[in-house]
Amino acid sequence: MSFFLSVLAFHDINDQIEVISFSPRKFRRGIARLHDRWYRTLSLLEAVDYLQRGVAPPERRFVITFDEGYQTVYEEAFPLLQNYGMSATVFLKVEDKRNMASTNRLPSLNGLIMLTWTEIREMPQWGINFGAHILTHPDLTLLPGDRAEDEICRSKAIIEDALGVSIASFAYPFGRYASMCREIVLAHFACACSDKIDLAKACSDIYALERVDVYYPRTDGLLEIMLGKLFLWYILARSIPRRVRSSLHQGSR
Repeated sequence: MSFFLSVLAFHDINDQIEVISFSPRKFRRGIARLHDRWYRTLSLLEAVDYLQRGVAPPERRFVITFDEGYQTVYEEAFPLLQNYGMSATVFLKVEDKRNMASTNRLPSLNGLIMLTWTEIREMPQWGINFGAHILTHPDLTLLPGDRAEDEICRSKAIIEDALGVSIASFAYPFGRYASMCREIVLAHFACACSDKIDLAKACSDIYALERVDVYYPRTDGLLEIMLGKLFLWYILARSIPRRVRSSLHQGSR
């Protein structure tokens, strides 16, 4: 039985014209419209369970993820998701454990304010889950194996120590991975997200899951494309430039 799942990838919810930005107004409008049309969220791990079993989830289900852990996740997204009873997974870029005692806030990335551990600890009771992202945000494909393993495993351990729960999901920095990175992640996590732009399906590699980068549907109403079959064609068209860049990146190494 063939079926597809949309895993949406957000970063920062702000009005800047940046690759990682998505307008708060458009986020509110898009989520409200999806909710009004009876779309509901699955957690990432719930989605992975459906994929592994090859069983189609209930109709109109999708997944929301956020990378890095910008403070706007708490300020803009969290209240809205809480209001609509929607879940999300936030992949945290953390700092070295020995520095955690000196600050409650995650270290700044891209010059932007990040979540505090106080905010992070509040959100799980409202359906927000956390995954690991990395420590220093390198391209893992450019690191030797021992350093890549250190970045991956310590980020997981730091979050687990801070929250007191097991961390089962991972997002590759920049979405990039090599077979060595995948093997490390496979040994420590239940799933991982890559930079492949597509819908997830039963044949998907759960350690290189496809996502839909919402940088692309930036105009009003484009999030609603996921309500119909045009979404598949839209993703295909938008994924071509990403595949070309990925091939060039692979060839330059």
